[in-house]
Amino acid sequence: MNNFTKLSLFALLLATTIFSSCTKEYESIQAVDDVAIQAYINSNKLTMTKDATSGYYYNVITPGTGAVIKNSDSVYYSYTFKLLNGTVLNKTSDLMIPGTFLGYTDQFTIGGTAYVFTPIREVLTKLKRGGTASLIMPSNLAFGKNGLSAINVGSNENIIVDLGIYTQAKRHEVDEFEINKFIADNKLTMIKDVSRARYSISNPGTGTSVITVNSTIAANYTLRYLDGTVIQTVTDGSFSGLLSDLVKGWQLILPGKVTTGGKLRLIIPSDLGYGTTPLDFDIEIVSVTN
Repeated sequence: MNNFTKLSLFALLLATTIFSSCTKEYESIQAVDDVAIQAYINSNKLTMTKDATSGYYYNVITPGTGAVIKNSDSVYYSYTFKLLNGTVLNKTSDLMIPGTFLGYTDQFTIGGTAYVFTPIREVLTKLKRGGTASLIMPSNLAFGKNGLSAINVGSNENIIVDLGIYTQAKRHEVDEFEINKFIADNKLTMIKDVSRARYSISNPGTGTSVITVNSTIAANYTLRYLDGTVIQTVTDGSFSGLLSDLVKGWQLILPGKVTTGGKLRLIIPSDLGYGTTPLDFDIEIVSVTN
């Protein structure tokens, strides 16, 4: 046997050994995960089904009602990621409900990293609107050997995901749900306009110039998402613009209701703002020019 042949045979044997070692390690992790998951299920007296192909466990708690949801249908859904010890890692809010096509519900960005969690999409496809389910992903289908330090996930952690699909199927229905919950949670008293915007005027102002869509207004304002996240703040009166160029919600509510010195709180659905989610404004009118 010449040197080239011996070298090739050695390389082949080495590669086979490495591959075999990696395979055994991978299978070992799967086995350890499965033992831990089954122990969790048994200790909590849960009834869960094991997916025969991928090895995750799931339980449809509430199947939901209505037509079967197709991958091309829009869904608004909820999720809560937890460790087996109950520690919550990441969750949605009823005030900021995510929505996408059902076929894309396996795509996540968590801690600045993109992930594809196929079991989440597969379990959601088992639900109709209003349905809920629980999922346990073994570590190789979740954050793997590296974990994710940004949300305190260690190496080879098994992950529980509580899932739900909201009954609302349209963006304006979700807006209404979010806004109503926000107002109820914060015990606010607000007037509902025919545009579906809500407003509360604490001071109508003392100016003599009536605001129209053709007015130029200067204002102080604070803009928040419904979860309280502040997006923009202006406190020095430096913001000004023609009302007809500003967000639709301002155009519909400000005219005839406030003038210079006026203060109000304004909550607008997504179609009267930037098209993505309801917005919560505190507004003070500094000046009005007609």
